[in-house]
Amino acid sequence: MLAVSGKVWASCGDDALGMSEIQGQGHSSPLVGQTVTVEGIITLDSRAPGGWGGFYLQQADGETDADPRTSEALFIYTRRAAGSVGMRVRVTGRVKEYHDLTELTRVSAITLCGSGQLPAPIPVQLPWPDQQPPEHLENMRVALSRPLTLIGHYSFARFGELVLADQQQVVPTELLAPGQAAQNLAHKQALNRLRLDDNRSTRNPDPLPWPATRLAGGVPVRAGDLISGLSGILDYRFGHWRLQPASEPDLYRHGPRPQAPVRSATTTLRVATLNLGNFFNGEGRDGHFRTSRGARNRQEFAIQVSRVVAALSAMDADVIAAAELENDGYGSDSAIAELAKALGPHWRFVATPGGAGTDAIRTDLLYREDRVRTVGSPLRLTGGTFGQGSRPPVAQLFQPLGDQHRRIVRIVVPHLKSKACGGATGADKDQRDGQGCFARHRSDAADELAGWLDSLSEPGNFAGTLVTGDLNSYAREWPLQRLEQAGLTNLIRTHHDCKPGDCPQTTFRYQGRKGSLDYSLGSAQLLGYVVDAGAWQINAAEFPAIGYRGPLSAPADEPWRSSDHDPVYTDLAL
Repeated sequence: MLAVSGKVWASCGDDALGMSEIQGQGHSSPLVGQTVTVEGIITLDSRAPGGWGGFYLQQADGETDADPRTSEALFIYTRRAAGSVGMRVRVTGRVKEYHDLTELTRVSAITLCGSGQLPAPIPVQLPWPDQQPPEHLENMRVALSRPLTLIGHYSFARFGELVLADQQQVVPTELLAPGQAAQNLAHKQALNRLRLDDNRSTRNPDPLPWPATRLAGGVPVRAGDLISGLSGILDYRFGHWRLQPASEPDLYRHGPRPQAPVRSATTTLRVATLNLGNFFNGEGRDGHFRTSRGARNRQEFAIQVSRVVAALSAMDADVIAAAELENDGYGSDSAIAELAKALGPHWRFVATPGGAGTDAIRTDLLYREDRVRTVGSPLRLTGGTFGQGSRPPVAQLFQPLGDQHRRIVRIVVPHLKSKACGGATGADKDQRDGQGCFARHRSDAADELAGWLDSLSEPGNFAGTLVTGDLNSYAREWPLQRLEQAGLTNLIRTHHDCKPGDCPQTTFRYQGRKGSLDYSLGSAQLLGYVVDAGAWQINAAEFPAIGYRGPLSAPADEPWRSSDHDPVYTDLAL
């Protein structure tokens, strides 16, 4: 076949350039900027409003160059309406690399050549062979030979896409110490992914694509589920390999939604820990609902409250360690007062007026007065890294009611600085070791927290200390290592091991990876009183689209997606 530059053979069947010659064997076309004519079969049309503004064209079977190193397809960027899926067409346009996608643009002619036969899809499977991206299949019809695992759904409502892989992916620093090995694992994970797209370029698509109808109907679809019947066009956009599907895939539920953790007969104190996902109950008494975070109106807040209460009530806790509560005091109109009221008549909260810091959110403790009592006054760590603009940890002694000889436990609730990079300078910038920004700040905070705990006096009949909250750090990162060096034990990891691809007890999901940001850490003295510890995975695996701010309606009085963090529980026999 002949290259075309500045000349057009308009007749179907005339000489045309092979699409493999345009694609070449590298990451970019050797003919960028040249005008060419190609002929092939339209395999997918994306010219409808909100689409990618063109169609996918592939060489017919029997007309390929048989070179496995080159792709036999192109994206044709055009608004010209000629042709439909399955038709053979002849196209003249200019070769362009658009963010690493090889396409024809400035299309000057499309000639209809009659009906054709769709090329047979190429069987593919993750992980990609030899850890090499599938450049040789760009824009071609493919079919996945085995089901893939749904690992990411954060961008579903915004971009209509899901992230798939051959198995679940664990945050590297959940398994490995920060450094090059963790970064290498992250790179390997990112390479072996495929985004299931919706063949649209619009943000906030309406209606949402599959599986929105199932989600809206209350049918659970969760991260970890298997998806089969995957076939379509292998596309590359915005830095990711994508499948533009030819038909709706099939779903295999990997497992049912988990039941609430059973409380054993030997447990005398259960602590439930939950990042509440910005629990803000509005401002003013004029009927308006104004907040800087969280729910945007009274209706959303009602959904948030009902789900949080459903989750915490199902856990049958005696004490609740909460993070991301609105820092608006402890009056009758405060967020914590509203939460306590919603939980029921036996619930009370620990108040620390003036000591909760100046951040918009704080940590807090709530407890059932019919099961447990507070001992002494609450404390806050307000110095050092927990000074201005921080979230000071709260500490309170508790004792189960009943036998006066029952042990006393100190419960401490921290919420360390997030990994977001706003305002990061110097050593707090992302050091590219897998920990994100502010790793130094979190490590310093962990040291100060450990030192503070050592300074606190111990009452008689003391069982030990439980540190439980959102540390914004994965299990092998510096803050956890510092706290473990200070004598605290990761109770969840003691009861539930974590290995690559099989890390069942995690609390958070970010960019398609799962790991733990929320912890139950026990002092050496406390270990003999621990019955069990774990995470109830009701939130991170669920679609954000069904959350209280999401576009899909879902039952309001159930625990699913009550937050973006999973709750942690700790059972003690005191």
